[in-house]
Amino acid sequence: MNVDTLILDLGGVLIDVDYRATARHFEALGIHGFDALYSKAKQSDLFDRFETGELTPAGFRAEVRALLKADLSDADIDAGWNAMLGTIPPERIRLVQELKQRCQLILLSNTNAIHVPAFEAIIAHDLGIGDFRSLFHGAYYSCELGMRKPNADIFRYVVAQHSADPARTLFIDDSIQHVHGARAAGLRAEHLELANEDVAALAERLGLLS
Repeated sequence: MNVDTLILDLGGVLIDVDYRATARHFEALGIHGFDALYSKAKQSDLFDRFETGELTPAGFRAEVRALLKADLSDADIDAGWNAMLGTIPPERIRLVQELKQRCQLILLSNTNAIHVPAFEAIIAHDLGIGDFRSLFHGAYYSCELGMRKPNADIFRYVVAQHSADPARTLFIDDSIQHVHGARAAGLRAEHLELANEDVAALAERLGLLS
């Protein structure tokens, strides 16, 4: 592909995510209905606000308690919220390292102030990588930017930070709405359908490794 900048999503693309694990955690505590608040395709406004940093972790926990009508400790909420986070298989780290040698490689994730230290700790523990962001030429988290995918402004911002040409920039995400947002900002974008292939197979199919 005629690409010199590659932007990768994190959840689902690099790190394994099990959204049902969070609901199962709360169900084990006798609390049901979390699935109604959160789904991958469409989020409650609570999570949108947390992902853009509008809500602090304390504010997020308070709203979760109110919505679930449960007197949960901070630790219980954080453990449940982080339960969805898996790890990054070593072969995907090797893929990232190879891609970084071939093009300008950027990470762009919708995430929040509770998840960031949690997945960075998982990666440090499982893979011995103490500085996850150093794997990329740039790493951007929505909660730090005050913007989130699929809004076109976050794509324009990231591209501008790296003086990248949108027409020569490829974005890969497993959420189709984010792919549409990238295309609206003038980027090329590919939808990673996790039921059919992983990011390594997609990169191979697109010729990013040749």
